[in-house]
Amino acid sequence: MLPLGLLRRGEKAEIVSIRERGCSLKKTDLDCRTEDIGLRPGKVVEVLNNELHGPMLLKIDESRVAIGRGIAMKIMVKQQASN
Repeated sequence: MLPLGLLRRGEKAEIVSIRERGCSLKKTDLDCRTEDIGLRPGKVVEVLNNELHGPMLLKIDESRVAIGRGIAMKIMVKQQASN
């Protein structure tokens, strides 16, 4: 397992866990955004852009999502074999 923030463009990985403080019932905490945008354990993501600074661009299902580097480093993933 490694942090999502370390993957390179074109790599795919399955989300294993997200290290976060937890969500309140009102879901106002910034850390809750990961689930709100579709980042949850079991989902496969593809890195569309990662310049190793600034936000990352990901493909989740048929959506494109930009996330900050801090959040990306809290998402632990398991890389998928290349085709």
